[in-house]
Parts: sequence; C-alpha cells; structure tokens
Amino acid sequence: MKTIIYSEKHIGELKLSNRLIVSPMQQNQGTPEAFATDYHVNHYGRLAGGAAIVMLESTGVSPNGRLFSNDIGIFTDEHVAPLKKVVEAVHAKNTPVFIQLTHGGRKSWRNGGSRLLAPSPIAYDDEYGIPEEMSLSDIQSEIDNFRQAARRSLEAGFDGIEVHAAHGHLVHQFLSSLSNHRTDEYGGSPEKRIRFLRDILEAVRSEVGRDYPVLIRVSASDFTEGGLTPVDVAKISASLEPLIDAVDVSSGGLLPVNPAATPDGYQVPYASIIKQYVSIPIIAVGKIYTKELAEFILTDRLADFIAIGRPLLGDPEYIRSTFFASEVEAVGVHSN
Repeated sequence: MKTIIYSEKHIGELKLSNRLIVSPMQQNQGTPEAFATDYHVNHYGRLAGGAAIVMLESTGVSPNGRLFSNDIGIFTDEHVAPLKKVVEAVHAKNTPVFIQLTHGGRKSWRNGGSRLLAPSPIAYDDEYGIPEEMSLSDIQSEIDNFRQAARRSLEAGFDGIEVHAAHGHLVHQFLSSLSNHRTDEYGGSPEKRIRFLRDILEAVRSEVGRDYPVLIRVSASDFTEGGLTPVDVAKISASLEPLIDAVDVSSGGLLPVNPAATPDGYQVPYASIIKQYVSIPIIAVGKIYTKELAEFILTDRLADFIAIGRPLLGDPEYIRSTFFASEVEAVGVHSN
C-alpha cells in the first residue's frame, strides 16, 4: 500500500511526486563575487533524484545582504549563467529546483565599506554591531532587489522561489517587534510590520505571475517574551495567503537565544499551528530523520511536506537510502 510520503501533491500549479524536500543549507563555496561554481553544480546534482524538490541555499539579493563572504548571490545579471548550470544539473535528474532569496539585514557580512541595514538601529550582538536604520528609499531599493532577483531566477530556470523571512534576517527583522521599532508605515502594528514582506511578495509576483510557485520561510518563534509566537506567524501567513503557495516553518534566529530543547521533530508543533490557519501546504523541518516520524507527521496532517537538511551534508544519498530503499517504494521516483 502506498504511504503518504510517496503520494503526489501540488505546491501552487506544480505537481510534485512525493512529500520530501531538500532543505536549503549554506555551502560557503561561492566566489568573492558571489558566483556559484562547479562545486554547486556537483553538490546539487548529487542531491537530486529522490526528493520532490531540491531547494538551493540562501542566495543574496543584494551585495550588502550576503550572510557570509563566500555566499552565492543573484544581484547582477552575470550571476544568472553559473546558477543556470546548477539548475540544469538538478533538472538532469528530473527534479524541480527552487531558489531561496535572502537579505541578511543586521546579520549580513560586512564587506569593506558596505552598509549594515536593518529596520531599526538595534544590534543582533556586539560582533555584528549596530546597523543603520533603513530609510524609505533603502526599503524600496531592497524590495526592487528582490524583484530583480525573481526575474533573474526565472532566467536561470528555477521552478520556484522561497523568500527567506526567517532566522533573524532582514524580513524577519521587520516582522518582529523586538527588532522593528519604526513608527512609519513599516513599523508599529503587526499589519505595518508585515508590509515589507507583503511588498516583496507583490514585487516578486509582478515578475513571475500568479501561477509560479512562491513560498515563504518563517521563524515561528523568537524564543523570547515579546517576540513572535506560532499564532502570530500563523496570522501573518494567513494574511499573505493570496500571494504565496506554501509556508516553510522553522524557528529562531532573531536573537542569540536557543530553544530549551531540540528533540526529534521539535519544530513540528509550530508547523501544525500554522496549518490550522491556512489552506496552502505547510513544510515541516527540524530533525525529521526517519521514515516513521515523517509518515506520522503527514498522516496526522501536522504538515504536508517534510524537509530534510543536515544529514545530507554528510551523506548526499540519505534521502534515497532512508526513504526510497526498495524498488516498490521508489515507483515514480527518479533515482541516480
């Protein structure tokens, strides 16, 4: 009998062959100019062929928004060709590939004289330092950077886009009242704090249209009193549902604070809360490393997709060997 893991499901108009996703994970192998290399072609090509989607690592939409000095980016037209080679390597295994678009905000790598931008001049920690409060012109520039990145993502051949609104990066900084103390149209009430993300999504949609898959990644908890809670993030997701096709549910990153415990599936309760507020698919991630746990989550409708990350860093075959071990289970799955 076919289990839910191996059943088809759509994200937007894209029909996927199973419920597993390769989660975005930094590889720190980009050039100083943020170009993808042969490393990325080989790495993502090896990951393809089991999961329904391969999600590319965080990709900077702006030169001042890269997370690390060796991140990859998509902030010039010259970045398209190297990324297209990565797309082609994944497509060669009959697997869709999405790109994650990111700006680090106050958690960005300082490149010489680059500006450290944030919604408010509040430091993440002493090492990053106090960021510069973004002007309305800065905000519009970064929204346009996301729009241009979406256009380039189409040119590179990506099958979908995930806007990174989690882990304490720029969009998350706007969403949380702990990091957003603005008093203009981009701060204050929850509706105003959501505006930056809404404007980004509308800009992305202006390039890709409504039928192209667009996801958001969210942090469902800031792990600190006064920060975002799962219900807060569920309401944010629901308000954005006309613009998005799925929600990828993570947690933390806004402050240098860790959860009290991280047992297997520790973020699934967050995903299940958000799922109660929206009708679009929910992606659960976080130590979901066995077929039995994944099947339980899907069967109980706590989430619609399972993202696998860390085990793949040590074993690119992990998804295929753990979830598609037999010929019968792998029907319809394109393997190496």
